[in-house]
Amino acid sequence: TFYRSEPTWAQTRTVFSIHNLAFPGEFDAATLGRANLPEYLFSYDKLEWFGRTSLLKGGLAFSDRVNTVSKTYASEIQTAEYGNRMDGLLRFLHSEGRLSGIVNGIDTHEFNPETDKRIPARFSAAKPAGKAKCKSALQKECGFKQDKTAPVYGLITRLSDQKGLDLVEEVLPHLLAEGAQFVALGAGEPHYERLLKRFAKSRPEQVFVNIGFDADFAQRIYSGCDLFLMPSRFEPCGLGQLIALRYGTIPVVRRTGGLADTVTNYNPRTGAGNGFCFEEYSADAFATSIDRSLCAFRDTQKWSALHARALGLDFSWSKPAKAYVDLYRHALDTSRLADAA
Repeated sequence: TFYRSEPTWAQTRTVFSIHNLAFPGEFDAATLGRANLPEYLFSYDKLEWFGRTSLLKGGLAFSDRVNTVSKTYASEIQTAEYGNRMDGLLRFLHSEGRLSGIVNGIDTHEFNPETDKRIPARFSAAKPAGKAKCKSALQKECGFKQDKTAPVYGLITRLSDQKGLDLVEEVLPHLLAEGAQFVALGAGEPHYERLLKRFAKSRPEQVFVNIGFDADFAQRIYSGCDLFLMPSRFEPCGLGQLIALRYGTIPVVRRTGGLADTVTNYNPRTGAGNGFCFEEYSADAFATSIDRSLCAFRDTQKWSALHARALGLDFSWSKPAKAYVDLYRHALDTSRLADAA
């Protein structure tokens, strides 16, 4: 808008990465004036979005390339269900070869069970004994019976509808009836905060809840739990499942967005897979995956193999970083070709 006439900026290309389309940076039309932006930007092909101003839409409209944080989410946001009323623009970008998805990585130096000083004991695929010590310490901290045969499920999340808390509400009684223990860390919508507090109050021997966020406690959950719940309604990428796997904690997820790209269904016959997945967004489908995870946990030999496989997975930034470099180079190359034409 202001700098394209400058020779330096005329050759600049922009790659815009969407983290979560559900947060569109929405303001009233007068925002343009307050930001000293010209009125002509308030049009359907620029910043106007159903009578409002959307800065996220501006990112889509003005960038040379648009990326998001997983391949599956890049496909999902082209649909009415996930597109937050921008699906038409996103389908257009896809048709022009300008939309892509690159799954996030994690910092494998910060999240490393072999060196992490925030957890009670260190462990690895070659030396797995520390995982059991982390579990016992977490059970003690939460006031649970220190029983290695009781499966411990963890939840670290923003407490919202997006994260599938309504499914947790329906399935948690079944999980507890099966003898599982459950520890949750998070904050968000008051309804879900009250819900989890009620469970913790009525079943303190099986449920522990920390409302808020504590980074050190999060690490003790990742390292001490057997399984990790992410029944998300939608999930652009998700980091919780990646960190959990890094600590040998097996995720139970809904196949959506980055969860679909990083968690594969465990097959007890072949031993393939790294987690437990369900497709339909329903309590029944979630409960079925819970039951499958319980069955797998109770087969100690197969569970040890699954745990070891999880510890050996690579979710570092090495591959995503190369993909981003290729994306940036492609943005420059295609723009140069357009300039030459």
